[in-house]
Amino acid sequence: MKYDAVVFDLDGTLLDTLEDLRSSVNHALREFGFPERSLEEIRTFVGNGVRNLMLKAVPGGAGEARFEDVFAEFKRWYAVHWREVTCPYAGVVELMEELHGRGLKLAVVSNKSDAEVRKLCEEFFGGLLSAVRGEVPGVPRKPAPDSVMLVLESLGVERGRALYVGDSEVDVRTARNAGVKCAAVTWGFRTKEELTAEGADTFIDQPSELLRLL
Repeated sequence: MKYDAVVFDLDGTLLDTLEDLRSSVNHALREFGFPERSLEEIRTFVGNGVRNLMLKAVPGGAGEARFEDVFAEFKRWYAVHWREVTCPYAGVVELMEELHGRGLKLAVVSNKSDAEVRKLCEEFFGGLLSAVRGEVPGVPRKPAPDSVMLVLESLGVERGRALYVGDSEVDVRTARNAGVKCAAVTWGFRTKEELTAEGADTFIDQPSELLRLL
């Protein structure tokens, strides 16, 4: 095999979390009298962590005096309602089981909070992942390469032997910044055209297609 490890993004790559994020964003917006956001708006807002999601969702962003209260309500609601409809994309679990069975080390690096990432990964992929890392204080979030490099170090895998898999421009930049090969998925939160514009040149249209890259 070309690779010893595969590092995955989470939202939009392994899990379809968009509807639960939208519901939680709109709950918080309603609570403070702000207009709700469409699913397509939320799709364009995600990728840089939930704080940035809410900065884009709340009219006026950080300039809105009640922003921190809205953000707190979003976090409170999402912590309870994170799994109303969230689930792995079709074929993802089977892919990860196949990769695990082949002896590859599997990891997740996300811009979600570390606690949320660990909760989601345990719920859906327990036992299949060798490393899980979300946003933690003091470590720059993606597209900075820090989290990916820390994960590879913990796995004992050199960057040339790792493949990064993600669905957004943030993921393409992260892989480039970390010096690892990238496979962009087309079923996530960005279009193939958007990913191509960011420089992605290797695509998979369904999870099983990842196997041909290994």
